[in-house]
Amino acid sequence: MMTTTLNETSTLVYERPHSLAACNTNYCPGCTHGVAHRLLAEAIDELGLRERTILVAPVGCSVFAYKYFNMDGCEAAHGRAPAMATGVKRVQPDKMVITYQGDGDLASIGMAEIVHAAARGENITTIFVNNAIYGMTGGQMAPTSLPGQKTTSSPFGRDTILTGYPVRMSELLSTLDGATYIVRRSLHDIANIRKAKKAILTALKVQMNGMGFSMVELLSSCPTNWGLEPVEALHWIENNMIPAFPLGDYKVIEEVRSL
Repeated sequence: MMTTTLNETSTLVYERPHSLAACNTNYCPGCTHGVAHRLLAEAIDELGLRERTILVAPVGCSVFAYKYFNMDGCEAAHGRAPAMATGVKRVQPDKMVITYQGDGDLASIGMAEIVHAAARGENITTIFVNNAIYGMTGGQMAPTSLPGQKTTSSPFGRDTILTGYPVRMSELLSTLDGATYIVRRSLHDIANIRKAKKAILTALKVQMNGMGFSMVELLSSCPTNWGLEPVEALHWIENNMIPAFPLGDYKVIEEVRSL
């Protein structure tokens, strides 16, 4: 009987992207930051951008993002990633400059930086991970926390009379003339993960073609601070976050559609 080896009969369909470092991360089990990292790394590899990419890391759960990617990276002060990215891109316009930010970093202390970077039409790409809570610092209420959502700083649920309503960043930035490509995707199931990957590829192509500011918002899970099991947290995104943060394309200029 003829036998064959595994290498002769199988096709490699899954491997670590070259842009993703071979190291352990600090993320909790079930956190979808890891999924977002992989999608970004795959997109960078597929477009052949690793050698010319500079990643600007935030303060938050992804504070060590520059260690998790196999490319040049730097650390910004809390909320200042768009400002640092602006400087890097203007000094080295041939580089691909990406900020990777959570909702506390981008939508709270960094609100001014992201708004004005978009308003100026800075030719950078932002990956915005929205899990509706402060993850690294203990699960406090974030600008994106939902009405009634329990956090360590709103143990009885977010009271909109006292603290207002969630900030919807994709909707807000889409009103600015300098924004070119603003979309919201989710990481709660395979179909939506694939859509998120396609959006990241498009956002990078926007920058490659010098078309201005782009942002991909990703709805992400935080099982630890939500007090849920990982699978339950994915359902929570679908049942609670998506109704509050509808998925879709919020601004796509006509030239982007042909990329």
